[in-house]
Amino acid sequence: MASPLTSQPKQSLNIAVLTVSDTRTPETDTSGAYLVKAVKEDGHNIVENLIVKDDKYLLRAAVSRWIASENVQVVICTGGTGFTARDTTPEALSILFDKDIEGFGELFRYLSFNEIGTSTVQSRAVAGMANGTAIFCLPGSTGACKTGWTGILQQQLNSLHKPCNFVMHLKKSAQPACETRG
Repeated sequence: MASPLTSQPKQSLNIAVLTVSDTRTPETDTSGAYLVKAVKEDGHNIVENLIVKDDKYLLRAAVSRWIASENVQVVICTGGTGFTARDTTPEALSILFDKDIEGFGELFRYLSFNEIGTSTVQSRAVAGMANGTAIFCLPGSTGACKTGWTGILQQQLNSLHKPCNFVMHLKKSAQPACETRG
């Protein structure tokens, strides 16, 4: 759909969703399901939707494959951003970033403060760019995914959002996405 202020239509992006969990299954993954639904409702394509155990090497392998893919432009991760010994998402994925998106974690915690108060300091939400792929790491709760999507990602992944958005920084997709679940 074209914006009334521009003749260009909104660009659909190819997005992969990764749930980081040792316990969730496709039937119990409410956070991943929320993100998949929100992404589709906003007119984007789901390339793949995976659940991976909270193991930094398995996480790096999955996300590295997407970074190298010509078809994945954005990766949204949920889970593994807390303080338990098993929470390794920031350590696993930050090493893959060409550039950090420092403001993402800061803005997420600011928005989250209005919902959960000072508990937001325990969120280690991070984001970065790698090979023209934007990678966003959100906490594992469905509420946190809603905050991250509606408060930040929905606008920043909208090619019509002004004064700026991440779409211009993303690699061009080689082909339309086809959805898979692993």
